[in-house]
Amino acid sequence: MKQQMSRRRFVQSGALIAAACAAPTALPAFAVPKPAALKPSPLQLGIATYTFRNFTRTQMLGFLKQLEVTAINCKDAKDHLPMDQAEEAKALADYAAAGIQLHAAGTIYFPKDEDDDIRAKFEYCKRAGLKVIVAGDPKPEVLPRVEKFVKEYDIRIAIHNHGPEDKVWPSPLNVLAAVKGMDPRMGCCIDIGHCVRAGTDVVEAIHKVGPRLFNMHVKDLASFSSKESQVAVGRGIMPFHEIFKALIATHYAGFIDLEYEIHGDDPMPGVIESMSYMRGMLGGMGYRA
Repeated sequence: MKQQMSRRRFVQSGALIAAACAAPTALPAFAVPKPAALKPSPLQLGIATYTFRNFTRTQMLGFLKQLEVTAINCKDAKDHLPMDQAEEAKALADYAAAGIQLHAAGTIYFPKDEDDDIRAKFEYCKRAGLKVIVAGDPKPEVLPRVEKFVKEYDIRIAIHNHGPEDKVWPSPLNVLAAVKGMDPRMGCCIDIGHCVRAGTDVVEAIHKVGPRLFNMHVKDLASFSSKESQVAVGRGIMPFHEIFKALIATHYAGFIDLEYEIHGDDPMPGVIESMSYMRGMLGGMGYRA
């Protein structure tokens, strides 16, 4: 990688900074709780493989090992999780051998209001043993047909909000309004960066979506009005302490997936910093990440 810093240094510095931020009053760095005193975390951290969209599956597996991350939200980018059945089987075998858990796939798009197209996407996820599909842009009129397959396959749909540029799903509250009368397995993937850019209070959205929140894409921004202001988690103004508290309060059982969309050719420095910060934040809240 172009920038080098030891993983241990990132983890230690991230834990100290995030723990101090999470504390009700400013704490000296040495006040970070000792690992033995931490409780198991109620929140699960993962990575959206779109983060590594410019790298092959083999390269990505090396990054995941370095990060000590074993849970991913996989996308059909490069050879991460191909739609072709034979190639998908090879990918799944590689992940199993590396001890990697696939908990969701996406974003997956549903451009056609047709059974064959929708069934193919559900079969793809069924072969991977997934229980969550992160859906990119289903038109509202397609949702009843998608719901039919949700019931048949017992796979949840998490519609991803895409901010003010998306005229259908700018905010998770738009998603909630569309699915609130549907099967309880029809729900949301809150992308917190796009959420705040749409003018929605992300903490309030977490509470409102509640049991229909099935996945979360995480990023940090230096400005809530600029998509281009993304920074490593902890360097921006996203209220992560309040977000984590809201997720715990609503008994969120899904994954918090880092989706680091900048520095596509050299993501690891920012990814390491981001994961370290979130782990440190949980440590500062008294949890073992």
